[in-house]
Amino acid sequence: MYSAKVMDHFKNPRNVGEIPDADGIGTVGNPTCGDLMSIYIKVRDGRIEDVKFKTFGCAAAIATSSMVTELAKGKTIEEALKITRNDVASELQGLPPIKMHCSNLAADALKAAIEDYLARKNGTPRPARVDHSCHIEHEAHEF
Repeated sequence: MYSAKVMDHFKNPRNVGEIPDADGIGTVGNPTCGDLMSIYIKVRDGRIEDVKFKTFGCAAAIATSSMVTELAKGKTIEEALKITRNDVASELQGLPPIKMHCSNLAADALKAAIEDYLARKNGTPRPARVDHSCHIEHEAHEF
């Protein structure tokens, strides 16, 4: 059973979309099993000024993507790097144990976007990282 907060973030996701001129992009997941998350960040003066996501996955994947963007917006790069899967799950008032991997994917997507931003800033752009480990198969929705 999902909490009311998970259902709210699933039905009314925040910060959906792409940032065309993103400073960093992180993609994690495995489209074969239904979870694929991309996080886009725009950074100004060391702070995440804007953050958006596109996720293909279950209700928990969409809710955790939405929540991680809410947690990251306005944070410094250093603060955003400290956001954990437990922070995401806690802010959503918990997730079923079988869905905790979604909070991990959301935190990993944010970290991948920050790593991409830092690499670009240092002049060494890298392709977005994709984790090919499959956690569980389930019905997928796209936002």
